Amino acid sequence: MFLEEIFQNFGKTLKIQKKMNGKMRKSEEIIQVKALEIEIVKKMKLVVLRISSQEDSTSGILMKEDSEGALEFLCYTLEDEYREVKIKGETRVPAGTYPVVLRKEGGFNEKYTKKFPDMHVGMLHIINVPNFEYILIHIGNTDADTAGCLLVGNSQGSNLIQKDGFVGSSTDAYKDIYPDIAKAIEEGQEVSIEYKNIG
Repeated sequence: MFLEEIFQNFGKTLKIQKKMNGKMRKSEEIIQVKALEIEIVKKMKLVVLRISSQEDSTSGILMKEDSEGALEFLCYTLEDEYREVKIKGETRVPAGTYPVVLRKEGGFNEKYTKKFPDMHVGMLHIINVPNFEYILIHIGNTDADTAGCLLVGNSQGSNLIQKDGFVGSSTDAYKDIYPDIAKAIEEGQEVSIEYKNIG
């Protein structure tokens, strides 16, 4: 009788352990899935395709890359020209991938806070660019409106014809792209931008 009780209790213990192990495995799987979901949700990647690099300007396209690598067109872009040796205010940033954060101080931020009171929460600031600082995404039309920053527009003129390049409807383009990017940053997503030289 005593041995039977021991075996019965032992059997119950094994069943409990199996149930606990099963629950633990299930919990671990749920945690792994949640972690994967967080990793996917918390990243936004922007891509600048530089399609025409000329003597005085660089014309391009701004895209958003999804989790599968597909690119969605956002707008046209304009930057300064390429230089082997940087000249301040006259040189585009090197190709590469950089974080985008919100800059909530400075003259541009003050100006855009007044210009866009219903949506502005800080300038889109591209950081960790070697030998560059205060690289922003902002409004402008020609190479004369940028000092290394990224100008955006809903139309584009050929910089083969107009040496300073041209993007039009810049304010509209900025208002189109800004809210989603700013919201992603505010929500804690890792937002980055990659500059690619393709032309």
